[in-house]
Amino acid sequence: MKTAQQWFDEYAISHQNETNQQVHYICVPLIFFSVIGLLMSIPNLFLENSFGLNNPLIENWAAVTGVLISFFYFRLGFWYFMEMLFVILLCIIGNFWLGNTVNLLYASIIIFVVGWIGQFWGHKVEGKKPSFAKDLQFLLIGPLWVIQKLGKKK
Repeated sequence: MKTAQQWFDEYAISHQNETNQQVHYICVPLIFFSVIGLLMSIPNLFLENSFGLNNPLIENWAAVTGVLISFFYFRLGFWYFMEMLFVILLCIIGNFWLGNTVNLLYASIIIFVVGWIGQFWGHKVEGKKPSFAKDLQFLLIGPLWVIQKLGKKK
């Protein structure tokens, strides 16, 4: 398995342009947030009360998927895992709030589409294909890369 730095170095190859990076700082979190919202929009007939908690914040498909993808981040390193766990939890809470305000499914679809339009425009400016065209695991690296890049800009 590649190290986190190897993933970041490979991801950075198609993210050299400053405009594309700025677009990613906005669009990658929007897409991640919207995917959590889309997962939370899936009816949870199987999960409903299956843990006996009756808590919509943890008994939903986003929480299940979050646990599964957390293994990927844990293999990269404990602190990467902790950062992404925090992001996943923030997204679940944010989407729970959003779902109590508007229709979560429609809002998530709109955010998702807008985010991907931005992403593809950024890569058009960059002149390089998105990394996930080479390996779908880059869809999980993108959010972590953004966190690392923004964390270094202090």
